[in-house]
Amino acid sequence: MTALPVASAGVARLRRLRRRQRARASAVVGVGAVACLALVLVGLNLGMAGVPPQRALPAIFGVGDRFDLLVVRQLQLPRGLAAVLAGAAFGLAGALFQYTLRNSLASPDILGISGGASLGAITAIVGYGASGLAVTGSALLGGLGIAAAIWLLAWRGGLHGTRFVLVGVGLSYVCASLVSWRLSEADLREGGTVLLWTVGSVSDIRNEMLGLLALGVGVLGVLALVAGRQLAPLALGDEHAHGLGVAPNRARALALLAGVGLVALATAVAGPIAFVALVAPAIARRLVDDGGPALLPSAAVGATLTLASDVLGQLAPFGLAAPVGVVTGLVGAPYLLWLLARSERKATA
Repeated sequence: MTALPVASAGVARLRRLRRRQRARASAVVGVGAVACLALVLVGLNLGMAGVPPQRALPAIFGVGDRFDLLVVRQLQLPRGLAAVLAGAAFGLAGALFQYTLRNSLASPDILGISGGASLGAITAIVGYGASGLAVTGSALLGGLGIAAAIWLLAWRGGLHGTRFVLVGVGLSYVCASLVSWRLSEADLREGGTVLLWTVGSVSDIRNEMLGLLALGVGVLGVLALVAGRQLAPLALGDEHAHGLGVAPNRARALALLAGVGLVALATAVAGPIAFVALVAPAIARRLVDDGGPALLPSAAVGATLTLASDVLGQLAPFGLAAPVGVVTGLVGAPYLLWLLARSERKATA
C-alpha cells in the first residue's frame, strides 16, 4: 500500500522537473528573440548610411522617406535577417550532430560538411563561372557528398560516433586542401570574392537568396524537430530504443540528414560561418540543463551569436568592417581549445 504514494510522489516530481525544463527552454528562446530584435535595430543604425532607431522602426513597416526605406528594407534589414536564419540553421545542425553522435566535438564545420559545401561552391564559381542559385546548388551537393562519404567510410555494422568524427576530421582536411588549390587557380578578381565567401559573410544576402534561405530553414527546421523527438530514447541504448518502438539507425540517419541539409544550405548562402554550430548547442544545453538535444534553444543561441558577431564586425575600428565569420572564429577558437583541454583532463582522470 505504501508503494503507490511513493510512485505518485515520484511522478509528480518528474512532472515538475519537466515543466521547469520546458519553462527554461521557452525563456532561452524568448530572450534570444528579444536580443535578436534589439541587435537588428542596432545594426540598422550602423554604417555610413545608418538610420537611427526612431526612423528605422517605422521604415521596417514601410513608413518613412525613400532614403530610409532603401537603407532599411533593401540593405540592412536583409543582412540582419540573413544572420538570424543562418545562425539558427548552424545552431540547430550542431545540436543534431552533437546529440546524435554523443560527442561535443561533432560540429559540421569540424567534420567537413561545411568544407564540402565550400568546395562545391568554389568549384562552381572558379571552374564554371557560375553565380546565384547555381552556386547554392553546387554547395548543397558538395555538403551532401561529403556527408555521404563520411557515412560510408564510418559505417561498420552500425554508426559509431567516434569513428564518424575521426573520418569527418580527415575529410575536412581534404576539403580544405582542395579549396586552397581552387583558390590558387582563381584570377585576382575572382579570388577576392571567393575568399570573402569562404570566410562567411551575410552582407550581400537579399531577395531570392534570402527567400531561399528562409524557406529551406523553415522546411528543414520542421524535419529537425521531428527527428529530435526520436533521439531521446537513444540515450537509453539501442536495445531499449527498439523496445520503445524507435529504430536507432533510422533515427540517427534522419537527424543527421536534417543537420546536413541545414548546414549545407546555410553554408551555400552565407559561407562557412565558423564555430557557431560548435558553440551554440553547448551554451543552449547549459542554459536549459535537461539532458536533451535542446534544439530550439540551440537555434535561438545560434541566431543571437551570429547576429551579435555581425554587429560587432561592423563596429570594427578605423572603418575596417570584419565579416561575421572572422568574429565568430575569434570567439570560437578559444572555446575549442578549452573544450579539447577539458576533454583531455577527463580522459586522464
